[in-house]
Amino acid sequence: MTGDRWQALLDRPGVMLADGAMGTMLFESGLQFGDPPERWNLEYPDRVRSIHRGYLEAGSRLILTNTFGGNRLRLGLHGLEGRVAELNMAGALVARAEVEASGVEALVAGDIGPSGSILAPLGDTTFEEAAAGFQEQARALLKGGVDVIWIETMSDLEEMRAAIEGVRRVSPGVPLLTTMTFDTRGHTMMGVSPEQAVTSLRTWGAAAIGGNCGNGPDEILGVLEKMHALAPEVVLVAKANAGVPVLIKGQAVYGATPEAMSDYARAAARAGARIIGACCGSTPAHLRAMSEALAGGLV
Repeated sequence: MTGDRWQALLDRPGVMLADGAMGTMLFESGLQFGDPPERWNLEYPDRVRSIHRGYLEAGSRLILTNTFGGNRLRLGLHGLEGRVAELNMAGALVARAEVEASGVEALVAGDIGPSGSILAPLGDTTFEEAAAGFQEQARALLKGGVDVIWIETMSDLEEMRAAIEGVRRVSPGVPLLTTMTFDTRGHTMMGVSPEQAVTSLRTWGAAAIGGNCGNGPDEILGVLEKMHALAPEVVLVAKANAGVPVLIKGQAVYGATPEAMSDYARAAARAGARIIGACCGSTPAHLRAMSEALAGGLV
């Protein structure tokens, strides 16, 4: 059934609007720097639901769960490695509850971010340790009722492969949406090019491929153009930050206006993206402008 919901939306002509930043909105809601956002799925579910609601009301039809750092390795930094299942399942249930309450047809994407460690041989984490951690997280997200799994902000293809392997151990068929971050001269921090990413991810069975986060819309557009040129049949994803971050009093501030992000949305659609959203620094106001800019071409 999960794959059917994804395919039904994908089969419609036009662009599917994803959501915007979760972290940015959590900080506005009172999350303190250094605190694990995933804990809010249990402690402040109404606040998390309110963020999902804002994006759904803005026009988003694919929302990501508040589980970006919900794997065992990252949660272990806060002494929460034993609560992977309950925190991720809660994140899925909170998102699902808000979608159902909204009355709109939208997908819930189980959000999986990087492990927070570096895989061997450059680091100490083995492929199997990473895959097992992602497997644990994916199991909880799927048990909570997500429609698809979204693996994002990866810089290392081997870690991406571990995440895909972990998900596939739990569900061979759940649609996988995969994005990497190309923030280092057109490549990821680990040297992966857009062409290498789309080739590998297509081979590994990703249902959608693209870029997220990084240094703003212009960077994402360049990634899309290269991926589309090499693999025009691939469902492409764009989820750019709201501009290039600037440090002000020790905090990253993103300066792109809703109008600027609406221009980005139109440009991403012209570049071939079928799924368009926003990342760090974005708010429902940005997504509303993007939705209006794409009006008539939205799923």
